[in-house]
Amino acid sequence: MKPTLLILAAGMGSRYGGLKQLDGMGPSGEVVLDYSVFDAIRAGFGKVVFVIRREFEEQFRNQIGARFADKIEVAYAFQELSDLPAPYTLPEGRTKPWGTAHALLAAEAVVNEPFLMINADDFYGRDAFEKIAADLIRPRADDGLAHYSMVGFYLKNTLSDFGSVSRGVCTTDANGMLTSVTERTKIFKTETGAENREDEANPLVFNGEEVVSMNFFGFTPDVFGRLRAAFVEFLRVNGADLKAECYVPKEVNDLITQGIAEVRVLESTGKWFGVTYPEDKAEVVGAIQSLVNEGEYPVSLWA
Repeated sequence: MKPTLLILAAGMGSRYGGLKQLDGMGPSGEVVLDYSVFDAIRAGFGKVVFVIRREFEEQFRNQIGARFADKIEVAYAFQELSDLPAPYTLPEGRTKPWGTAHALLAAEAVVNEPFLMINADDFYGRDAFEKIAADLIRPRADDGLAHYSMVGFYLKNTLSDFGSVSRGVCTTDANGMLTSVTERTKIFKTETGAENREDEANPLVFNGEEVVSMNFFGFTPDVFGRLRAAFVEFLRVNGADLKAECYVPKEVNDLITQGIAEVRVLESTGKWFGVTYPEDKAEVVGAIQSLVNEGEYPVSLWA
């Protein structure tokens, strides 16, 4: 069974100022997720599922989904604020999305095979897709554990010059298995590496060599049931908080801590690129053009 690519594309980039998922970055107007789909196809993926919001469904289908209709199976899932398990209902005043775990759960009905979950606005590179594709089709041990995987990137290669970023900082054991992932939500680039400034008085210093999660996770379908239970618990504790979000890395960390899952960390030789702020765009455009010049990608992906 070929794995599926699940792309989280429901977020409106509040700091970026628009639908960055639809902003052209490549030499022929390609958006970042075009390169993800291209890399997934040549790595052997058989389907792509987009998690989007219904209000821009028509625009997304016409401008993005139509490009792939004759190249790979395409499906859609919809993240809605009001889509909550009983007995929970949408709190008055809640406008912020519930987070990546909620977005992933929106796709449960259309994903029945091993899958890779990624962000729409991150450029991961061919090497990362090939490595996770090989891992997704390998046999899993029948030992009662959930067996997942991820590709990690060095923190220094994932920072912005123009403001803070959120990253899941990872630790691994001697066998390359993930032991913890801690979400840090205000990481700033510094001359010597980076600092997390959630606590302004006591910043957490990084040297930049730390491995971080960029939401590049390989899952089997059993993850839906596990995350559904985790999301119910999240709502019980945080449901009245209008800003709280349920993050996939945090929930994966809990599954590891509880002895329910193990996550293999794969090393990628590629470089991550991302657009968090408008000023990041020029760097991403230049990086993609360099890869095109080197022959890694054609000038026009879908010509």
